[in-house]
Amino acid sequence: MDINGILAELHAERDRLDRAISALEAVNSTGRQRAGRPPRAAAPPRKGGRMSAAARRKLSRLLKQRWAAGKMRPRTKAKASSEPRRMSQAARNRMAAAQRVRWEKLKSQQAKRSAGK
Repeated sequence: MDINGILAELHAERDRLDRAISALEAVNSTGRQRAGRPPRAAAPPRKGGRMSAAARRKLSRLLKQRWAAGKMRPRTKAKASSEPRRMSQAARNRMAAAQRVRWEKLKSQQAKRSAGK
């Protein structure tokens, strides 16, 4: 007994019945007719794409070749150097001072709110 085949036939029959019912309802109704295809339940379920192990290996090999050829460089304008960019101490001090000002402003706003309650 092929259950999957039987199920497929039953689904197809249900779809035909849904289309027939929709057509009869459209003829019988006095309002505007509904255009388009039958409800979503009539559409067959979509299966997700599957990739075989051989296809995955082939794709992996091709991508590695692209990386080795240098065709997939990072898309940044900064130069890629071996040394990370460093911030000067003066810049760090300016940023820290600005952050302290922001925190003081936030704390004063919170104090005003709690005093107003």
